[in-house]
Amino acid sequence: MLDELIEKRKKALSESEQHKNRRNELNAAASTHARERNKLNGQTREFVEEAQKNKELRDQYNNEVQALKEKRNELNAKANEYFEEIESFKKDHSAFQKSSSIKEIQRQIESMEFRQQTEVFSTDKERELIDKIKHMKAAIKEQEDELEQNKELKTKLQTARDLRKEASDIHDTVTNIAELAQKHHDLMVEFYRKADQSREAADAEHKSFVEAQEAADEEHQAFITCQKELRDYDKVISGLRNKKKKTKVTKEQREVRQEAERIFQLFKGGEKLTTDDILLLQRSKLL
Repeated sequence: MLDELIEKRKKALSESEQHKNRRNELNAAASTHARERNKLNGQTREFVEEAQKNKELRDQYNNEVQALKEKRNELNAKANEYFEEIESFKKDHSAFQKSSSIKEIQRQIESMEFRQQTEVFSTDKERELIDKIKHMKAAIKEQEDELEQNKELKTKLQTARDLRKEASDIHDTVTNIAELAQKHHDLMVEFYRKADQSREAADAEHKSFVEAQEAADEEHQAFITCQKELRDYDKVISGLRNKKKKTKVTKEQREVRQEAERIFQLFKGGEKLTTDDILLLQRSKLL
């Protein structure tokens, strides 16, 4: 029975070591997943911050674009008022009645310029559109040169031109700022995309962390159970060994007593005793 218990204890000890080693491995894995999760969460925060910065810049530029567009439209509206006065003059003078409306031509130019900025053309189509705008501007210039022969019209034309020039300059600024707004919008979208990716990766690492931690806890509980079994085995084995030891001592004492009684009978019979025989009798308290 003792040998059987010793074998069972060895098995329990081996299992205990296995659970302890596995627990330590899982705890190490959990720590690795936690560090990677924290790193990814840090990256996510950085990406979101960058996205927010670009969003603020985009909104700032869009607000500037809106304000500049309003200013540009006001200037074009004032210029149109002068051009309408010029058109009224042309209707009252037969020499100009066959000429196209400068206002209408300008409206067409603005429409084509807007298409050029917002639509995608092939190289040939874009060149064709640019040439058409160029010819239409030349037609306006030709009419204006003719109208400038009239002193009053010349002043109105110059004022209208100045307004158009200022509106055109603002339009160029609007285009540049709109491009900046689009640039920061694209950056915002990209940083939010990166934030989503790193957040998903962090969630995956957190899931792995939880799984490893739970598995480590299970291994630790199994280790504790094995340790309890070992303590129980140690108590039983120790008790059996002590009992065996006492039994052995009792048997030896009995054998010594029997030997001492045999020698004592020889002594009583007049046999000569050796020193060892006498010591044995004394130890057995027969002398």
